[in-house]
Amino acid sequence: MDFSVVVPVYGCRDALPELHRRLVETLEQMGKSFELIFVDDHDKQNSWEEIFRICQQDKRVRGIKLSRNFGQIRAITAGLDNAKGDWIVVMDCDLQDRPESIPELYGKACEGFDVVFAKRVDRKDSALTKFLSKSFYKVYEYFTDGTYDASLCNFSISRRIVIQNYCKLREHNRGYTMFIKWLGFRQTAIELVGDERFSGSSSYSFSKKMNMAFELITAQSNKPLQLSIRIGFVISLIAFAFLTYTVLRQLLFNDGAAGWTSLIASIYLMGGIILAAIGVVGLYVGNIFTEVKNRPLYVIEEDVNGEGAAR
Repeated sequence: MDFSVVVPVYGCRDALPELHRRLVETLEQMGKSFELIFVDDHDKQNSWEEIFRICQQDKRVRGIKLSRNFGQIRAITAGLDNAKGDWIVVMDCDLQDRPESIPELYGKACEGFDVVFAKRVDRKDSALTKFLSKSFYKVYEYFTDGTYDASLCNFSISRRIVIQNYCKLREHNRGYTMFIKWLGFRQTAIELVGDERFSGSSSYSFSKKMNMAFELITAQSNKPLQLSIRIGFVISLIAFAFLTYTVLRQLLFNDGAAGWTSLIASIYLMGGIILAAIGVVGLYVGNIFTEVKNRPLYVIEEDVNGEGAAR
């Protein structure tokens, strides 16, 4: 098998027939053997019916239905675990990623690269979405001591050895582009223009993005713990200096009535900082609790044109 194309499916049922048509047309023109893996992440639109219909018509399409919604990255992992191609393409289902760009990604990979990411230019996103994305990557860079480009997306092509090593990483708090970059290998990116969503809207709400950010940062770095220690130390120095000032003022000027407001404010301030630090520690304890349970990353309910199991 030359190519495997892994597509997590959620919230874009209407786009699937067009996505299938364009993928088949593009890959057939390349003259390569291929499989298409559509992973239904328990879509509320019942995309499984459409995936099943496509699988019945085209045996090169493999349909995997997850037993519940596990999230986009785990759906991608389910597809990658079952991919057989020498080259594996990952792309979204909403046709913002153009199937016709796959030859460009492959052509760049043939220059000697193991991974080629799509770098979206002229993104069809709101200004707020772009700002939040850039802000997240800046924070993520600080906490992980890495360099990440906010314009990179999941749309990419990778050599099989890269995906095999990615699939060995079984953390529950997962990222795709971050994990692939962590693996190393010869990587590059090319600029590609994306399209508007074929239908529907993004399922990534602001709260989901924030939760994912906290999960990824606390799963990849212990800097938040170090930062809470530093903040606590600085506040302790300030509190000690203020305490010294208050004692000297009492001794020199016998000013006993003053200070109650600042005292109460200091108590609340320190209490808030302590609770925040405990919360950061709690996030790490929660991550440990999630990992030691060692539950599967996903559970496959149905597998059409292939064999699948929980992993």
